[in-house]
Amino acid sequence: MVDPRWIPALGMEAAVVAILVWAIRRRDLAVATNAFAGALLVVTPFVAAPLLDAIGSQRPAIGPLLPSWIALASLLHAIGMLGVYESTWWWDHLTHTVSAALVAALVYGGAVVSLGETTGATMSPRVITVTTTLLVGVLWEGLELLARAIGDRLDVEPVLVHYGWLDTALDLVFDVVGAVLVVAFDVRVFVPVGEALLGVG
Repeated sequence: MVDPRWIPALGMEAAVVAILVWAIRRRDLAVATNAFAGALLVVTPFVAAPLLDAIGSQRPAIGPLLPSWIALASLLHAIGMLGVYESTWWWDHLTHTVSAALVAALVYGGAVVSLGETTGATMSPRVITVTTTLLVGVLWEGLELLARAIGDRLDVEPVLVHYGWLDTALDLVFDVVGAVLVVAFDVRVFVPVGEALLGVG
């Protein structure tokens, strides 16, 4: 019998896979690529668990929250690629906030473990978390530009869509919003993940 705590992750993963199947049948490369990547990311924690065991981690790093959060971010993005990004003005902002908060929560968990409660101006877990999340956001925007350039060169639909520089700026703003929410509420749900990866405890 399935543990009820895993039902949200499994349900959202099923929805992403359904979008993937739909996109393949419609031969929609952009939607299929994004849905496939999202579905793959959801199972990453399950692949990581045996690796943590292999390096001797004694802490349970994998619970239902991590794959559920990944699945939510993946599902929001996959739905957005179906045209919701264009038809619903706030969908992109929501997706970036949720995805950035996930990145921030993971970084914050690792930073808290490695730095403790350091409060230096440049080395506190909070500063590192916001800065790292923003850098990841910049890299994502760079991937969108690269995808557009490749799509233009090959005369195919890009797998990631760049909507202009104003959209890029807003994306980064909401990336920061997601990170700030994590550090403001001191979200430490992934501290066990950091402890397992860093061999602490």
